[in-house]
Amino acid sequence: MSSRRQFLKATAAGTALGASVAANPFAQSALGQGQSQKLRLASIGVGGSRGRYNRGGQIAREASKFANMVAVCDVDDLHTEEFNQSFGGKLNTYRDYREMLDQEKPDVVTIGTPDHWHVPIAIAALRSGADVYCEKPLTLTIDEGKQIRSVVEETGRVFQVGTQQRSSKNHFLSAIAIVQSGRLGDNVNAYVAIGGAPAGGPFESHAAPEGLDWDMWVGPAPQADYCEERRRMFRWYFEYSGGKMTDWGAHHIDIAQWALAPGEDGPRKIKGSGKFPETVPSDLDWVGFLNGEVSLPNGYNTATEFSIDLKYGNGSLISVNNHYKRDGDNVDFGNGILFEGDKGRIFVNRGKLEGRPVDELTDADRKELDGIIKELCNGKSPGNHMGNFFECIEDGGKPISDVWSHHRTMTSCHLCNIALMTGRELTWDPKQESFVNDEEANRFLSRKSRELASVG
Repeated sequence: MSSRRQFLKATAAGTALGASVAANPFAQSALGQGQSQKLRLASIGVGGSRGRYNRGGQIAREASKFANMVAVCDVDDLHTEEFNQSFGGKLNTYRDYREMLDQEKPDVVTIGTPDHWHVPIAIAALRSGADVYCEKPLTLTIDEGKQIRSVVEETGRVFQVGTQQRSSKNHFLSAIAIVQSGRLGDNVNAYVAIGGAPAGGPFESHAAPEGLDWDMWVGPAPQADYCEERRRMFRWYFEYSGGKMTDWGAHHIDIAQWALAPGEDGPRKIKGSGKFPETVPSDLDWVGFLNGEVSLPNGYNTATEFSIDLKYGNGSLISVNNHYKRDGDNVDFGNGILFEGDKGRIFVNRGKLEGRPVDELTDADRKELDGIIKELCNGKSPGNHMGNFFECIEDGGKPISDVWSHHRTMTSCHLCNIALMTGRELTWDPKQESFVNDEEANRFLSRKSRELASVG
């Protein structure tokens, strides 16, 4: 890694490649004088016209501003072809990421597959010698977080998670800085709304479309027949994701936890209630289902409504809801974070940051907050999430959304879902990363993985 960083530093002063690169100081620092001198980039899971979540293609194109795209891998041949066309048809194409990593040996990999594939592919990419940018949510289980954390430490590669809210200075970073500056007083809590998941099904199964390797798409999850909803709306199936808890929760719980409990390893108490779709029986053996030993009708099965409290060792509370409302207090929102302390409150989402503590900021206050934001960003400039990743590849710095912080966030998201599945209050030991005197709950920490066919 050191020789590559030295090369990047030596070539960073070279001529910029086109106006778009010249306008991007992050890209300019990571590019050399020509395509042959750039890092070799490969993207796994790019989405396309037959998908719904196409963030994989978006992050791949963003990364291509900093490195030389050489290969693309997707289990859908149509998506591979569509993505390749946007690069003039010059990319090497693959269905199996293992073959691609072996043949291409890329310097950098982006991962935008469905959620259940993130950790297996990320581990393989890291061990192949690549630095990795992986879309959120990173993990399907708490033990997966331990695994990917260990591999990042083992390999020493740069690993960035696609929680781009961590790079939003004007909204989320400023909100965190206001909280941590003490402007809301003591006893600050966070009330989070992330929306609920839809109910739907049962759906009919049918043949997979031509060119889609459905068995590879299912991968380590339990075997299942193809249906359009299962593929396009995978976020609402626990087999592949965690519903809104690991979708928007991976963003908003992350910001709330960063603001209120930066020195904490995680919550201590988890308690709440919620509702599941009618296709989920009240007496479901959840562990058996998640391990592929119990079946459900082919329908959405993640929580549609919920209200869960996460209590931390420092006394902070994060309340996680599909919708948050307090009668008589002018509080009613479906997406965002309300931070509230002894001296005031602020509200933040992707569209705004508001509240009296924001309105009353002076120029001197803003300068102070800028200093806190710089510390939050590990001394780097905020605003470009992908640029931050490549800047860290160049200088060996710590990415703004590193594997350690995101594992803590995802642990809290998974704890919320486990509390809903068990239907009772849970006590968590964040140091040992296990439930206290609760073997039933500890069975949710990992899942059985289906074995894959060998390459080729």
